[in-house]
Amino acid sequence: MAITVSIELNRELEIPGSYDEVFDLLADVPRSAAHFPKVNKLTDLGDNTYRWEMEKVGIDKHAIQSVYASKYVSDKDTGKITWEPVKGEGNGVVRGSWVLKAKGDTATTAKFQTSAELTLPLPGLLKLAISPVIKHEFNGLVDTYMANLKKAF
Repeated sequence: MAITVSIELNRELEIPGSYDEVFDLLADVPRSAAHFPKVNKLTDLGDNTYRWEMEKVGIDKHAIQSVYASKYVSDKDTGKITWEPVKGEGNGVVRGSWVLKAKGDTATTAKFQTSAELTLPLPGLLKLAISPVIKHEFNGLVDTYMANLKKAF
């Protein structure tokens, strides 16, 4: 038996770096992922596609791990970086985007949007209890990621 948890996140932040610096960092998936907490392993699958394996959460046989892959497309002219899920990779489906806009020469406004569906091997009865915990954890990871990106500049 398995449950699926859906998560949607939107963030907007100002990064104290030039448009080119911020775009180049975010479009470089391994460099950007280095700022994301609790990544156990990032695997380059080729063609700007990466498999993310997050650290396990929980204890022993009750530990759960999120694994998913996404293909990334960057367009510097429009300021957009998008990612789409790769079917059949892991237990998650993740898509989203960054939309960047220069704010003068030394700052960049970044809009982050992502949605995820995680399928976990847990009994259906646990969905009501576990969904808020997973959403809270995911929100915390993204908030830490945003703070780490700001510190990178």
